Amino acid sequence: MARIAGVDLPPRKRAEIGLTYIYGIGRTRAASLLHRANVDPARKIADLTEEEVNRLRMLIETEGAVEGDLRKELSLNIKRLIEMGSYRGLRHRRNLPARGQRTHTNARTRKGPRRGTVANKKKATGKT
Repeated sequence: MARIAGVDLPPRKRAEIGLTYIYGIGRTRAASLLHRANVDPARKIADLTEEEVNRLRMLIETEGAVEGDLRKELSLNIKRLIEMGSYRGLRHRRNLPARGQRTHTNARTRKGPRRGTVANKKKATGKT
Protein backbone atom coordinates (compact mmCIF):
# COMPACT_ATOMS: atom_id res chain seq x y z
CA MET A 1 0.00 0.00 0.00
CA ALA A 2 1.39 3.39 -1.02
CA ARG A 3 1.64 6.03 1.68
CA ILE A 4 2.36 9.60 0.60
CA ALA A 5 2.20 12.72 2.78
CA GLY A 6 0.78 10.70 5.68
CA VAL A 7 -2.15 9.37 3.64
CA ASP A 8 -2.73 5.73 2.67
CA LEU A 9 -3.69 5.78 -1.00
CA PRO A 10 -6.46 3.36 -2.03
CA PRO A 11 -4.78 0.44 -3.86
CA ARG A 12 -7.65 -0.32 -6.29
CA LYS A 13 -8.01 3.22 -7.65
CA ARG A 14 -6.24 4.60 -10.71
CA ALA A 15 -3.17 6.67 -9.86
CA GLU A 16 -4.78 9.88 -11.11
CA ILE A 17 -7.77 9.42 -8.78
CA GLY A 18 -5.80 7.94 -5.87
CA LEU A 19 -3.60 11.02 -5.53
CA THR A 20 -6.69 13.19 -5.01
CA TYR A 21 -7.15 11.53 -1.60
CA ILE A 22 -4.31 13.80 -0.43
CA TYR A 23 -5.66 17.14 0.81
CA GLY A 24 -4.52 19.87 -1.56
CA ILE A 25 -4.19 17.68 -4.66
CA GLY A 26 -7.01 17.74 -7.19
CA ARG A 27 -7.39 16.11 -10.60
CA THR A 28 -5.30 18.70 -12.47
CA ARG A 29 -2.42 18.69 -10.00
CA ALA A 30 -2.48 14.87 -9.85
CA ALA A 31 -2.24 14.62 -13.64
CA SER A 32 0.64 17.11 -13.65
CA LEU A 33 2.52 15.22 -10.92
CA LEU A 34 2.09 11.89 -12.70
CA HIS A 35 3.28 13.36 -15.99
CA ARG A 36 6.43 14.84 -14.40
CA ALA A 37 7.14 11.58 -12.52
CA ASN A 38 6.72 9.55 -15.76
CA VAL A 39 3.93 7.43 -14.31
CA ASP A 40 0.97 6.21 -16.36
CA PRO A 41 -2.21 7.78 -14.88
CA ALA A 42 -4.27 4.71 -15.78
CA ARG A 43 -2.23 2.31 -13.65
CA LYS A 44 -3.62 1.25 -10.29
CA ILE A 45 -1.93 2.44 -7.10
CA ALA A 46 -1.19 -1.17 -6.12
CA ASP A 47 0.70 -1.70 -9.42
CA LEU A 48 3.09 1.23 -8.88
CA THR A 49 6.67 0.28 -8.13
CA GLU A 50 8.47 1.56 -5.04
CA GLU A 51 10.64 3.76 -7.26
CA GLU A 52 7.59 5.43 -8.86
CA VAL A 53 6.01 6.05 -5.46
CA ASN A 54 9.28 7.61 -4.23
CA ARG A 55 9.43 9.90 -7.29
CA LEU A 56 5.85 11.04 -6.62
CA ARG A 57 6.62 11.55 -2.93
CA MET A 58 9.67 13.71 -3.74
CA LEU A 59 7.70 15.83 -6.24
CA ILE A 60 4.88 16.41 -3.75
CA GLU A 61 7.29 17.35 -0.96
CA THR A 62 9.19 19.85 -3.11
CA GLU A 63 6.20 21.39 -4.88
CA GLY A 64 4.20 22.92 -2.07
CA ALA A 65 2.03 22.53 0.99
CA VAL A 66 -0.33 19.56 1.27
CA GLU A 67 -2.26 17.91 4.10
CA GLY A 68 -1.48 19.32 7.57
CA ASP A 69 0.71 22.22 6.41
CA LEU A 70 -1.96 23.42 3.99
CA ARG A 71 -4.77 23.09 6.54
CA LYS A 72 -2.70 25.01 9.08
CA GLU A 73 -1.90 27.76 6.56
CA LEU A 74 -5.57 28.16 5.64
CA SER A 75 -6.70 28.32 9.25
CA LEU A 76 -4.03 30.93 10.03
CA ASN A 77 -5.18 33.02 7.05
CA ILE A 78 -8.77 32.96 8.31
CA LYS A 79 -7.65 33.75 11.86
CA ARG A 80 -5.65 36.73 10.53
CA LEU A 81 -8.72 38.08 8.71
CA ILE A 82 -10.81 37.74 11.86
CA GLU A 83 -8.22 39.45 14.08
CA MET A 84 -7.75 42.44 11.78
CA GLY A 85 -11.52 42.92 11.66
CA SER A 86 -11.90 42.89 7.89
CA TYR A 87 -15.29 42.34 6.28
CA ARG A 88 -14.33 38.82 5.25
CA GLY A 89 -13.16 38.15 8.80
CA LEU A 90 -16.51 39.28 10.21
CA ARG A 91 -18.32 36.98 7.77
CA HIS A 92 -16.14 34.06 8.90
CA ARG A 93 -16.76 34.90 12.56
CA ARG A 94 -20.53 34.98 12.02
CA ASN A 95 -20.39 31.79 9.92
CA LEU A 96 -21.94 33.47 6.88
CA PRO A 97 -20.85 33.37 3.21
CA ALA A 98 -17.70 35.45 2.72
CA ARG A 99 -17.62 35.84 -1.06
CA GLY A 100 -20.60 38.04 -1.83
CA GLN A 101 -23.36 35.46 -2.14
CA ARG A 102 -26.89 36.48 -1.25
CA THR A 103 -28.23 35.41 2.12
CA HIS A 104 -31.83 36.67 2.02
CA THR A 105 -32.70 33.32 0.50
CA ASN A 106 -30.36 30.33 0.14
CA ALA A 107 -27.03 30.07 2.03
CA ARG A 108 -28.57 27.30 4.14
CA THR A 109 -25.30 25.35 4.22
CA ARG A 110 -23.49 28.16 6.03
CA LYS A 111 -26.43 29.46 8.08
CA GLY A 112 -27.65 26.06 9.24
CA PRO A 113 -31.22 24.78 9.47
CA ARG A 114 -34.03 27.30 9.51
CA ARG A 115 -35.21 28.45 12.90
CA GLY A 116 -38.94 27.90 13.17
CA THR A 117 -41.40 30.50 14.34
CA VAL A 118 -41.33 31.12 18.07
CA ALA A 119 -43.62 28.52 19.65
CA ASN A 120 -44.77 30.40 22.76
CA LYS A 121 -45.35 33.71 21.07
CA LYS A 122 -48.23 35.51 22.74
CA LYS A 123 -51.27 35.73 20.50
CA ALA A 124 -52.45 39.21 19.63
CA THR A 125 -55.56 39.80 21.68
CA GLY A 126 -58.40 41.80 20.20
CA LYS A 127 -60.24 44.55 22.09
CA THR A 128 -62.85 43.16 24.44
